[in-house]
Amino acid sequence: MGSKVTIEEANAFLSEAFNGAQNRSTVISMEDGHAVVRLKTGEEHLRPGNYISGPTQMSMADSVAYFVIFTKLGIVPMAVTSNLNINFLRPCIGEAVIADGRLMKLGRTLAVIEVDIRAEGSEKTSSHAIVTYSIPAK
Repeated sequence: MGSKVTIEEANAFLSEAFNGAQNRSTVISMEDGHAVVRLKTGEEHLRPGNYISGPTQMSMADSVAYFVIFTKLGIVPMAVTSNLNINFLRPCIGEAVIADGRLMKLGRTLAVIEVDIRAEGSEKTSSHAIVTYSIPAK
């Protein structure tokens, strides 16, 4: 079974719903229960030493979790984050950051997504997050 939303539909939603956001991330892969998001980093995403900042990595974890839910339920704009727990494992240094999310559990009201974040081109995970989303009632 494939994703209920295509990459093109996800990026169009992202562009329309968050049109004020600059340097927005891009969905690069969507499959059933799995999504990958990429963000080209700029000065606003970096801390001293050219490390990709913690808030940027947290934002990426949150974003990819949102799109993982879309692969199962279709576009659900009012799904909201109820918990985000992140562990920073090593510095994330690069020109782009990749967030790879996989669905762990989807219930009627909550979804739990596991996320690995790394610098583009690196195989080493920089941070690992577990994100819980609240699913709106139909």
